[in-house]
Amino acid sequence: MIKNKTASMLLGLCYAFTVQAQQRLANTVAGFPVNYSEAHVGKYKLPDPLVFNNGKAVRSISDWQGKRRTELLNFFGEYQFGQIPKQAIRNAEWQLIEENRSAKSNKAIRKQVRVYLSDDKTQSVNVLYYLPKQVKGKTPLLLHIAFQANNRAVADSAIQATYIYNKVGERLLAPAQAPQVPLDSLLAAGIGFATFYYGDIEPDYKNAIHKEGIRHHLMDTEKKQIKADTWGAIAAWAWGTQRIIDCLSQDPEVDNKRIALFGVSRLGKTALWTSASDSRIKLTIASCSGEGGAALSRREYGESISHMTDTSRYFYQFAPNRHQYVNNAAAFPVDAHELIALIAPRPLLLQTGDEDYWSDPKGEYLAAQAAVPVYQLHGIYPLLKTFPNSGNTASAFQALGYYMHAGGHGTIPSDWKVFIAYLQKFL
Repeated sequence: MIKNKTASMLLGLCYAFTVQAQQRLANTVAGFPVNYSEAHVGKYKLPDPLVFNNGKAVRSISDWQGKRRTELLNFFGEYQFGQIPKQAIRNAEWQLIEENRSAKSNKAIRKQVRVYLSDDKTQSVNVLYYLPKQVKGKTPLLLHIAFQANNRAVADSAIQATYIYNKVGERLLAPAQAPQVPLDSLLAAGIGFATFYYGDIEPDYKNAIHKEGIRHHLMDTEKKQIKADTWGAIAAWAWGTQRIIDCLSQDPEVDNKRIALFGVSRLGKTALWTSASDSRIKLTIASCSGEGGAALSRREYGESISHMTDTSRYFYQFAPNRHQYVNNAAAFPVDAHELIALIAPRPLLLQTGDEDYWSDPKGEYLAAQAAVPVYQLHGIYPLLKTFPNSGNTASAFQALGYYMHAGGHGTIPSDWKVFIAYLQKFL
């Protein structure tokens, strides 16, 4: 159903990208209590990322890369995000829709491409990207997994409006520009910028798998039962992101060895899982990824597995297996520090907000701390000793970095100064 309801779209989709989307501190969510007190966190024990399933220690990079990393990827695939179907394509085709070599007052090359996610080309995603003209040779690129349609992502009137989904699955025409990304600053720093709307891959609403999107396309849900390890929406978004990287990597003007990935909230989780799964991504920035992302589940602070996987909320974003661990996070085979560790030794910046209690900013910092030994195994020594105050960049500019702004969920304009400096240092 297509409706031109721009107001309802704004309410439904902009919540996760800006600091104005503050979480109200509820005592219960989905019938489960919420803890916002450090005093009530209790004791917990994290699994050791450097111990094999058989109890033996990981002693070398070859141990990690050759076996332990695969063990952890399999655990996350089976129990948290779900497994990619065998029939999913591995190399996507793409079509150049538009190219302008004098965009942004002749400062950039603009390209719009359509990436096909299925052999029959019925499933596709529109990708918009800009390359700074002052760069000689191939350009490093930041790829943004976006809540917005492309015409809203940047200030460029030449981008045609497209459709997006609201929370109940209605397709709505995306309204006028509301740029959140400082494109001019990225271009001035010599960094290209690409963006796409995540709903083109898989609509973000309950039961979409039974109606539309790539999961529906690849599985006849009327005849095949959803299994315990069926891929959730996050895995679908991550897989689609990889297919977009397939295509960007073929552009001779893009440096395919220097592609970075950025996402916020559930798309921060997506960025982490994509980067954990795909070593082509050189650098990752995950904003407020919280539960199911960089925050430790075993801390039971803010949002928990119980809240996240309840059928009234976001169960569809994960493998059904994850729902088995309601009120039993201690038994979950892995935790967030191991998701972070899967990205090692590549650069990763975690950004949080000091008032985003629901997403547990301290839990993300502690997860990063617990992943440090895997970076150290690779000869990289991040310094994460003291939980920083908001605005303090002391822990930010290192291979495993952490930065917390003053405010709530998502990104604020000042974050981009940190992001761009991080990209300039590590990309």
